[in-house]
Amino acid sequence: MKLNLLSCDAQRPDKRAIARCVSEIAINVSDSLANEITEILLEGDAVAIEIADNNTASTLRALRKLGIDYEIVE
Repeated sequence: MKLNLLSCDAQRPDKRAIARCVSEIAINVSDSLANEITEILLEGDAVAIEIADNNTASTLRALRKLGIDYEIVE
């Protein structure tokens, strides 16, 4: 499944937690790439990632908990 991470609405976003979440849920994303994705997201730009189809509900719940707005592409 493909997601567009649109923005982060958290008042004080936790960069480390967001990067860890992205590296755990996204397919073929290393820790360093997850850090870059987090920086791009927090600057206000949308980022596309691909996630595994298993445990989709828990993945989306984790993103909502971090204050990340997303859009399901596929």
